Amino acid sequence: MAMNVGSPGGNGSEPDVMMDINTTPLIDVMLVLLVMLIITIPIQLHSVTLEMPVGAPPANQIKPEKIQIDIDDKGTVYWQGLPVTAAELEEKMRATAQMNPQPEVHVRPNKDARYAVFANVLASTRRIGLNKIAVIGAEQFVQ
Repeated sequence: MAMNVGSPGGNGSEPDVMMDINTTPLIDVMLVLLVMLIITIPIQLHSVTLEMPVGAPPANQIKPEKIQIDIDDKGTVYWQGLPVTAAELEEKMRATAQMNPQPEVHVRPNKDARYAVFANVLASTRRIGLNKIAVIGAEQFVQ
């Protein structure tokens, strides 16, 4: 039984140098980074810290008054069911704006009312300082 221990040439020269890069460590590092990315993304997206109040919210003892402003199809403006002129409407709005707590103003335009009248009422409420405004009756505009 014979065993060849030397180089293939038999002259004792060094083996040829391998010129290819060893990609195994690079692939290992890339896989580790990919696993870390996959693990950390769901934590970042689903973790939302909120400090919610504990217990029941305090009850509002004072219910705000509700002021109803209606606009009919002819452009007549009604304050709590009574027709008013533009000057009377602004006077009543100024008195309402001074109340504490400020009442809720519900504006209900008719489907056939002119937009200019409705826009004038809304602009007057904002200019005078009424902050609690709601446009109600929108279901009539749905076709």
